Amino acid sequence: MTELSTEPLARALAAYRAAFADTLPDTAPDTAPDTAPDTAPAADVRFVVLDCESTGLDPQRDRIISIGAVAVSGGGIDLGDTFEALLRVLHNTAATLVHGITRDETRAGVGEPEALAGLLEYLRDGVIVGHHIGHDLAMIDAALARHGAPKLQNRHIDTGKLVLLLEADGAFAGQPPLDDLSLDGLCRRFDITPYDRHTAPGDAFLTAQVLLRLLRLAARHGRESVAALASEV
Repeated sequence: MTELSTEPLARALAAYRAAFADTLPDTAPDTAPDTAPDTAPAADVRFVVLDCESTGLDPQRDRIISIGAVAVSGGGIDLGDTFEALLRVLHNTAATLVHGITRDETRAGVGEPEALAGLLEYLRDGVIVGHHIGHDLAMIDAALARHGAPKLQNRHIDTGKLVLLLEADGAFAGQPPLDDLSLDGLCRRFDITPYDRHTAPGDAFLTAQVLLRLLRLAARHGRESVAALASEV
């Protein structure tokens, strides 16, 4: 591994890796967490619901503009356990029309290493949740690689995939078909007002509300462990 770009990031990475000493005892530090069994009950888990806004969809070329996250634990959203970061960016892109964050508005933001250090300190060994979370994880992993850090170790759950798992379990029997699996579509399905849409903190909070509905449905259909929630469709 190349040398880390800043001392704060190095310290944050060390603390982050140490958080997994008990969580993933059979997993080497750089091994993908999806290879490790995890039978922890969902009720005992700290879920970190995360969203990123970026300059585009290419993890290697584009950059993260903002990160928002909120924890779900004990059956509720913990508004005292949140994370936000606004990163400085060099150029406006077409994505500005979606998230509304301009280059000038990010001048008060932090650099990428500082944002990553804060994110690692916040995440610890929480289970990351997001809607189409693969893109967010790819953006974060690419950013970490630029500064000599390894990929995230956290287990992760995609709410879109979880909806399909629950549909296969019969959780939506007798209801209209699931014809819109977008975050907006799930908000409509669960009567969630889509406030502050297309901002990282706003989308994280909306996804956290969706997650709570899905966890309740999952428990009724025998999906009570993290491994059961994270199963592939």
